[in-house]
Parts: sequence; structure tokens; C-alpha cells
Amino acid sequence: MKSRNSIISHENQRRSQTAATELRISAVFATMNRAATAVVCVRALAAQTRPPDLVVVADNVSSDDTVSALENLLDLPFPLIVHRMRENLGNAGGVEESMDLAFAKGSDAVWILDDDSWPRPDALEQLLGDAWNPDVVRHSMQIDPMTHRFTWPLQVTDGAGGWRLVDSMEDMPSGNFIKTRIIWTGALLPHKVWESVGPVNGDLFIRGEDEEYPWRFEQAGFTQEAAVLSILDHPGPVNLVHLTLFGKSLFFERGLADWKLYYKVRNMVWLKRRQSGAIKALSMAITYALVTARIDGTQRLSLVWEAVRDGWCGRLGKWKRG
Repeated sequence: MKSRNSIISHENQRRSQTAATELRISAVFATMNRAATAVVCVRALAAQTRPPDLVVVADNVSSDDTVSALENLLDLPFPLIVHRMRENLGNAGGVEESMDLAFAKGSDAVWILDDDSWPRPDALEQLLGDAWNPDVVRHSMQIDPMTHRFTWPLQVTDGAGGWRLVDSMEDMPSGNFIKTRIIWTGALLPHKVWESVGPVNGDLFIRGEDEEYPWRFEQAGFTQEAAVLSILDHPGPVNLVHLTLFGKSLFFERGLADWKLYYKVRNMVWLKRRQSGAIKALSMAITYALVTARIDGTQRLSLVWEAVRDGWCGRLGKWKRG
């Protein structure tokens, strides 16, 4: 009888030899109480010149008509699974479960979306390109429809072994496929990568999975690249502040809801401690406190302290207000 490792190795070899046009591609995203937004995303997937072979939407226990609106969509060129979560586990938990389900259904790769990241008609076709490399996580470009700039600044190769931040197509290096790093929304995750790095960490809930999961790609030796002609229309933050700390970029959004600020700070402190140790994690915690006090006022420092404490101690999962 073949061992599990030999079966996995044979399957990964088969997938690596599959032509891009023959790949089984699933698109996944999580949603909650955003029926109209989620429906538009599914319709955008249905309008693809190369539609996905399966779409899985994780519904985080919506109290509106999101589930029925999705399940009543007709004449789609793919099966649509509306995966009803047992409880609200945030974007991280929703994508974790929907991705696991898509791979269990035999997908060769999973396209990670947000419910408001709407692919232009040829986005998936351009993303697949002419060749398929299961060691590379290729991703779409995210464009803010209001500003026509990138939804979030993107780290691209500087051609000399380092990285630089760009925020528009005009700043991108030439070529259709550009080496990048730390990308989440729009990423096309090969089965081989998922098999190696494991599932998304659903305990991050939200605002953390987008940095932690791509970091795991890198730690496992996989690379990332942008498919420049594959475009998602995805609104960006309105009040984004860009700071530099010890030569590193830090982005802060003014006026975040308490829960969003909590998860952002908690998860980044937790991740920084894993990546770089206690001293740099402490520096990040102090920076978040100072920036929050300066931008949003000192009244939010108790919230930041709670987030820092939980991140430092590794208390993840859904926030239980202290």
C-alpha cells in the first residue's frame, strides 16, 4: 500500500504537469450581511472569459438575505456552494473553511477574493497566463475605482535583491509578471503551496491573515508574483496614514472601529513577535500606541493596551471584550 507522502508527492507531480488551461480553479470569499455586494462578486466571476470551475462563499451567519440571494442565483457557469458557518469567525475563519472545502472538492488552485474585490472580465484568464508553476503564488492587481491607484501599496522587486513600495500601475516595473511579496486578496494559491504551509489561521479572525499567510509562503520557500493584466476593482481605505519606523513602512487607518483596531494591533504584535522577536514586537506595540494617541486620541489607549496584551500572550480567536 502506498504511503500518504508518496500519494501526495504523486498528486503534486500530476498537478505541476497540468497545463494552465486544464487546471481546476475555485474562487472563494467570505461575507456577512452584504447580500448585494456578494451577489455582484459572484456575477463578476460568472462573467469571466475563463470562469472558475467552482465558487465557494463562506457566510459568517448573516442576519439579512445574503444566503438566499446567493442561493437563488441562476444560470451560473459553475457550481456555487454557500458554506454556512456555524458562527462568525471573521474573514480569516471564513476563507479557511471555504478554501479547505474547495481543495477537498479537487481544486488545483484557489483564488482568494474579498466580497468587494470584483474581477474584471478577463482577470482569471490573465492570471493563469501561458504557463503554470505550482511553486509560485501568482496574484491579481487590486485597483481602487475611486482613485485608480492600488487598493494597498504593493511590495515589488527593486531589481537588486530588495523591495520597494509602489501604489500605481505607472510605478510598476515592465513586464506582465512581476516578483512581489506579502499579497492576500487576489492570490491564486496552488494546491502544492496549501499542502506545504497548511490552512489559513482562522484564529486571526480579521486583519492579520493577509500578512501572516503570505509570510508562511516565503518561509516555506515559495515565491509570489503579480499578474499585471489581471485586475480586481477593490475599494481602498479612505484615511490611510503611511509612517516609516526603523526603515520599515507602517500603515494606519484613521477612525477605525474598535473591533478593527483591536484585531489589527493584536495580530500584528503577535506576528511581529513570531517573525522578529520580543524587542521588535515591543517597538511595534509602542508605535501603535503613540500613533493611535496622536491620530485618534488618548481615549483609545486602553483598547490598544488590551490588543497588545492579547497579541503578546498569543490570545487569538474572536475578541472577548475585556
